[in-house]
Amino acid sequence: MKISIFGLGYVGAVTAACLTRDGHEVIGVDVNPEKVALIAKGKSPIVEPKLGELLADGVAAGLIEATTDAEAAVVQSDLSLISVGTPPAERGEPDLTYVWNVCKEIGAAVSRKKTNHVVVLRSTVPPGTLQKCQTLLDSVTGDGFIHLAFNPEFLREGSAIRDYDQPPYTIIGTKSPVAEAAVRQMYAKIDAPVIVVEPAVAEMVKYVANTWHAAKVGFANEIGRIAKAFGIDGREVMNIIVQDTKLNVSPVYMRPGFAYGGSCLPKDLSALLYYARSMDLPVPLLNTLPATNNLQVDLAVQEVLRLGVRKIALFGLAFKPGTDDLRESPAVLLVKRLLGEGCEVKIYDKAVYKARLMGTNLAYIQSNLPHFEALLMAEPQQALEGAELAVVTHATPEFRQVLLKAPEATQILDLAGIFSEPVQQLNYRGIAW
Repeated sequence: MKISIFGLGYVGAVTAACLTRDGHEVIGVDVNPEKVALIAKGKSPIVEPKLGELLADGVAAGLIEATTDAEAAVVQSDLSLISVGTPPAERGEPDLTYVWNVCKEIGAAVSRKKTNHVVVLRSTVPPGTLQKCQTLLDSVTGDGFIHLAFNPEFLREGSAIRDYDQPPYTIIGTKSPVAEAAVRQMYAKIDAPVIVVEPAVAEMVKYVANTWHAAKVGFANEIGRIAKAFGIDGREVMNIIVQDTKLNVSPVYMRPGFAYGGSCLPKDLSALLYYARSMDLPVPLLNTLPATNNLQVDLAVQEVLRLGVRKIALFGLAFKPGTDDLRESPAVLLVKRLLGEGCEVKIYDKAVYKARLMGTNLAYIQSNLPHFEALLMAEPQQALEGAELAVVTHATPEFRQVLLKAPEATQILDLAGIFSEPVQQLNYRGIAW
């Protein structure tokens, strides 16, 4: 393929070098003539291991050229890749000026070229940006000429070439089969799973990935502060934590849904925060965890009240499926709040109904829902009878089957992600989807 790359900073320069190494022809485009001159000579405009060598090889092979002439680059290429900066503006929002400017340049060139052209946006942008690019480009070229995709990059400075060659996956956000095929061809030599999604999903993934990395850094640093105060090496603690790939570093607990609860997470977090306070250790990230967890319960209550229903069937009372442990269960708190708002609640939880509660478990439920036994139903149909709304807190096959057969008039509020696919036949809504 012949590819024009707009923006020759970290992402653009690395991408140009790697694409030419893989046999593609590249025209680098930048408004900075110094960068253009360096790339044209096979020299790196940035400090990045092995980048200079790859650029030199590309120029020697006649596969790399560079220019400030956007129109010429578009006319001579099959695909344009946008990798310009999106720096923060005054209020923190990304400044997309460079993206819009490049789109206008590409659109003007394609309108003269009068042939189909693929545009791949690689800059980090908020959800909805690719659609705005499409609208802008179509206004210049007319419908049909431009095929767009969003392809987020996951390159780290200092290891960018290795990251390019060994990505966790290749994400293609597009509605265009033409654009999808072009991106697949561009990365034909990269051995990684390809995930094709709606453009807005792909755009959001990039922000979430970087935010998650920032959260991990902050979390590890706060744990390090507490560990040091106890005379412990925080690095040793975290080295052990990351060796657990079943729970600690895994998809477990990484799905949006309802609040956490149970006898461990709230208690142990509370203890850690107590010790941090007692030793005057600032741990702002950890301090927010109880608040954001409680907010999830608040949002569930608000959604129920917004729907204007009073008769509710709740599926799942324990803090997780398959247990009778009610301690710190967010479902218990939810029922308590709804009863306080004047709602009628009937509950189905097979494990709790059959259990003989005792000890702290019994004490907890009696303290929060003194007459909970009167709310428990023996069968799911009993809970659904007369219910205006079914609230689900456990993602179990049993609950799924029950709700698929629920009366059409019964609304469903899913707090557990019990349905991953569209359920158009149901009056359905989720808490985070």
